[in-house]
Amino acid sequence: MVVMAATVLSASAAEFAYEAGAEVVSSYIWRGLYNGGLSLQPTASIGFNAMDEKIQFRIGAWGSVGASDWKFRTGQPNPDAEGYNPNTYFVPEVDIIASLQLWGLTLGATHYYYFGGTPFWSGLEDEGGSQTEVQIGYHFGTLTKAGLYFNWYSIVAGNDVYYTDAHEAKRAWSSYIEIGYDFDLPHDITLGLQVGMTPWKSLYTDYEGGFAVNNVSVRLGKSWDINDVCEIELFGSGSVNTYGINKDNCIVREAGDYKLGGVQKLNGTIGLGFWF
Repeated sequence: MVVMAATVLSASAAEFAYEAGAEVVSSYIWRGLYNGGLSLQPTASIGFNAMDEKIQFRIGAWGSVGASDWKFRTGQPNPDAEGYNPNTYFVPEVDIIASLQLWGLTLGATHYYYFGGTPFWSGLEDEGGSQTEVQIGYHFGTLTKAGLYFNWYSIVAGNDVYYTDAHEAKRAWSSYIEIGYDFDLPHDITLGLQVGMTPWKSLYTDYEGGFAVNNVSVRLGKSWDINDVCEIELFGSGSVNTYGINKDNCIVREAGDYKLGGVQKLNGTIGLGFWF
């Protein structure tokens, strides 16, 4: 991808671009899955723009750490430990991201790393380790005024396995399909609608079943430009994970109840973000 980006950018006038900022969110929600409570999520990237920003290349990092665990914790949570609370256990995460956008088409790769006593790169059978994912997508807004976009993500390396009846580890190629539409409303208010689904057995379904819709979400945000120095956004979102939903998990669980991953089917968060 880096070679492709260099080839494309060398053929046209390119300008340096960067972005840095952070969000504070009341809950870390990822693709319909509850991943933790109150969290700080910084991000930074550098790259190049060309052809009036119709060509963009970025490489950067994104991280998340929960307010209940600001130190890097090793090992796995122990349910028998005194004071154990599955809602507050949080493993800090760092993602390394690269993407190339060409007239609305996006090619990307992300390496997810979770601090927990595991190596930065984990193999097929490692538990709780890292994962590498590739992406292909298209945003129709580059060539039209439509806010419609489509993304396909697939994990191609790292810890992403299921076990056969013979206890053999098989790569799942966990995939997530995302279809969404963003609306620009008056007064710098944005409204985003999104549907996410997995086409086959994957981590989004605890490596069971087949096709499933696991994320139907809505996001509302309001942004302010502060003297062309930075941008601040206040936002809120809610989602429904329809995979395995029933009357017992179609609630927002209170503190102390187990709700990590896909156990809780109704999720929501409010947050404040700023970018330079």
